[in-house]
Amino acid sequence: MFHIMAVVATRKRTLQRFAVIGFGAIGDEIVRCLEARAETDTLVGFLGRPERIAELERKSAGRFPIVSELECLLALEPDLIVEAAGHGAVSRFGAEVLARGFDLLIASTGALAEKKLAASLVAAAAPGTELWIASGAVAGIDGLLAARTLDPHSVTYTSAKGPKAWVGTAAEAKLAGREAERVIFFQGTARAAAVQYPQNANVAATVALASLGLDRTRVALVSDPAVRGPLGIIEADGEFGSFRFEILALASPANPKTSAITGHSLVAAVHDGMAFRALETVRNSP
Repeated sequence: MFHIMAVVATRKRTLQRFAVIGFGAIGDEIVRCLEARAETDTLVGFLGRPERIAELERKSAGRFPIVSELECLLALEPDLIVEAAGHGAVSRFGAEVLARGFDLLIASTGALAEKKLAASLVAAAAPGTELWIASGAVAGIDGLLAARTLDPHSVTYTSAKGPKAWVGTAAEAKLAGREAERVIFFQGTARAAAVQYPQNANVAATVALASLGLDRTRVALVSDPAVRGPLGIIEADGEFGSFRFEILALASPANPKTSAITGHSLVAAVHDGMAFRALETVRNSP
C-alpha cells in the first residue's frame, strides 16, 4: 500500500539535513532553491566524480563539502540522500545507501524500469528505510495517487519536446530529416519508454508509479518543433471521472534534457513532503 510522505507544517518545524549525489544542472538548481528559501544550512554536501572534484570545489566556493566517495558523503550524517546524477548513479549507489539505513530520494525515476535494479533496491533496503519519488515537478501526481484506489481505467502520458532534446537518444535516427515536422516516434508502456529513452522518460516513470504501474501506463514520445519547451500531458479516466493536466516545464539552460524545476521539486520533496513512497510499488511489480 502506498503512503504519501507526510510533513506537518509548523512555524518551528525541523528541516531535514540532506546530501546530494551529483553536482550538475540539477544540483545547481537545488542550491538556487535553498538560497531562495534561506535553507542552505540543510545541505550537508555533494558527491562528485573524482576527476571533477577540483572543478566542483571551485563552484562550491567553500559553501558545501565536495567528496568523491559515498562513504565520505554518508559520514556527513545526512537524514536523507538525494540522487541527482542519472540512472547510473541509482544503479551504482542506490542499494548501498538503502542498505546503510539512509532514505533515498531519486530524480532518475526511470531507472526503476530496470527490473534487476529495482529488485536489488528492494532487497537491499534496511528495515524502516524508504525510497522516495518527488512529485513536485509533475502537476497532477496528487490526483493520480488519490484516484488509483478508485479503479483507474487508463492513464496516458505524452511527452513532446523540440527536436534538439532528442539528439543523442535512440530517437535521433528516426527523426533524421524530419526535424521540421511533428513526429510521434514512440508509443508503448512506461517501462519500455524508460528503458529505451532513459534521459527523457523519468516523468513518464513517475506518472506510472503513481498510478497504474510501469506496464499498464501508456506513453507517447513526440518530437515537435512548435513546442516552447518540454510539454507533458497526463490523461486519466476511471470511476473517479477523468482529468487532463498539461505541464510546460522549461528546460534547464545547462541541460536541455532536464527541466529547470526538477531541483526545486527535490527540495520541496525533502522539506515540504511533496513525495511518495516507491519501495512497496516496486516490490509488487511483476
